[in-house]
Amino acid sequence: MSEQQPVWKKAVNHELALFLWLLLAGLTLLPLAVYFVGEAVFGKYDGSGFAEFYRMLHGELRDGEPALWFLSLSPYIIWQLLRLTVKAFRVAGSH
Repeated sequence: MSEQQPVWKKAVNHELALFLWLLLAGLTLLPLAVYFVGEAVFGKYDGSGFAEFYRMLHGELRDGEPALWFLSLSPYIIWQLLRLTVKAFRVAGSH
């Protein structure tokens, strides 16, 4: 006999999965974009290419560099800001 999960537990699981996927994007896809856009705008990276850039970035991330944590968490932060904006417009529209 299977019991259904409470609504709050489903919501927490969904939010955790969303957070992990967006964190993964922030740790993998965002550094790629930063590297290639930086190379296109500012020219060749001084190091040995993307591998060194990625290693340096994650080294500073492990050291607790706030700017890099913000960069890595930015996909999730942007998603939450979009959610709040939509909710604010819905609430404002209902009054």
